[in-house]
Amino acid sequence: MKFSIVITTYNRLSLLRRAIDTALAQTIPCEVIVADDCSTDGTQEYVENRRQSLLAIGDERLIYHRNAENKGHSATVNAGVEIATGDWIKPLDDDDYLALNCIEEMSNAIAMRPEAVICSVQAAQVDENEVELFKTRQIGPGKAFYIPQEDIHYGMLLELVPFGTPVQVAFCRDAFMKTGGWDSSLDANFDDIDSWIKIAQFGEAIFINECLAYRTIWSGAYNQKFSLEKRLETNILVKQKIYALVSEKYRVNLPDLKDIEAYLKLHWSLVALKQGKIFSAATMGLLSFFLPAAWILLLGKSNLSQEAQKHLPKKYLNTETLAQENSKTIDKFYHFNPYQPDTLHTYLKLRWGITALQHGQFFNSSKAALSAILSPVAWKLLIRAIFPWLYRQENLSQQQIDGNAVVMEKIYNLVSEKHHPVLPNKELQTYLKLRWLLLAVRQKSFLRAIKIAVPTALSPVAWKLLARVSRFQKQNKQEALIRRLVLIDG
Repeated sequence: MKFSIVITTYNRLSLLRRAIDTALAQTIPCEVIVADDCSTDGTQEYVENRRQSLLAIGDERLIYHRNAENKGHSATVNAGVEIATGDWIKPLDDDDYLALNCIEEMSNAIAMRPEAVICSVQAAQVDENEVELFKTRQIGPGKAFYIPQEDIHYGMLLELVPFGTPVQVAFCRDAFMKTGGWDSSLDANFDDIDSWIKIAQFGEAIFINECLAYRTIWSGAYNQKFSLEKRLETNILVKQKIYALVSEKYRVNLPDLKDIEAYLKLHWSLVALKQGKIFSAATMGLLSFFLPAAWILLLGKSNLSQEAQKHLPKKYLNTETLAQENSKTIDKFYHFNPYQPDTLHTYLKLRWGITALQHGQFFNSSKAALSAILSPVAWKLLIRAIFPWLYRQENLSQQQIDGNAVVMEKIYNLVSEKHHPVLPNKELQTYLKLRWLLLAVRQKSFLRAIKIAVPTALSPVAWKLLARVSRFQKQNKQEALIRRLVLIDG
């Protein structure tokens, strides 16, 4: 397997030097192509001189391509890939850079899953001084895993298996060429995501849970030249493309496309508000503010991203979607058991009214929260959302404990005879009580915990069983994300 790193650049020589340095310094030597969109800042002279210096010591890896005229980011990517000789392409913008073992780790993972056509890694966001701001979240279990092709677009639509920006992604050159390359009409505005969508039609995806790439966040980034309205428009277009490619087996579980579009409008309007662009926020998301489905998707996505490491590796929500399970999703993360959809709507009005007030929009605040501000239940829900630990439900009962014991006894009696010599005997009941004791403590049901505790907490055998079960669950937590997640490097 051969890798080619394609670095696109335009008039950013000061940043380009760093990108070239990290590409040439990879622990696995690979071809490095600088695709220049007709720069006028001395880029050509610098790259040519560096290339000649490498040739003088027998190193032919650095290749320079220059567009005859300025064609834009997407066309420059296509030009670089066209002349590349690698089986796999690692795109890289000139303001980003790679960990020195990036290509090596990608190569190792791809070698374990040759059906893959696209590979993504964790990345760190850094400022202009290379100070780390934050890291993209890890996806799924283990160090590296793959997702079958038929599951990819469903995961992308619900933003549960997101592919990253070019610095994070590598792709199979053959699959890329089948797609026709990057769409110049999108030029630096979701053109990368559009490409990942198309490439994913031809094979599987690999994710590596290791920070191997660095993306620079600064005012000169390509995507900063687009208005929020334009980015919303393209984001909707991309979602429509993904929606059309979702496997038939997931169709019954999909949210309506109009609800996804409403969610996107709401999302980008909130981005506008954070940037102080009140007019843009109003024009993009005015109607979406009053659509419960949009808020459900937004709230669900927000809490899923916070809980991703706990929940997504174990289950990929392939039987329930956020849109179809409005109250269940909210219940899962906010503990809203006793409340109806109309009460939830009132709560959302109150929450939005407070948000408007925080941004100094007093008229919008009073308009949004006029009815909700007088609702005690809405305020109770808001407090629960902010301080969920205040409302732990004391729902652990002796009936549940006894019922669990009866079920386990029935299972015990049905176990195959060949396993009888290693089965715990009376200690099983003690182990079950120990599990309920720990659950009671987590729920802050301390009185119930004390009732269960004696003599359970003093049984070494029960603790030994608990440790064995915990180890087993940890080893087998890699259940299906969508259909299944198969670890290729634990």
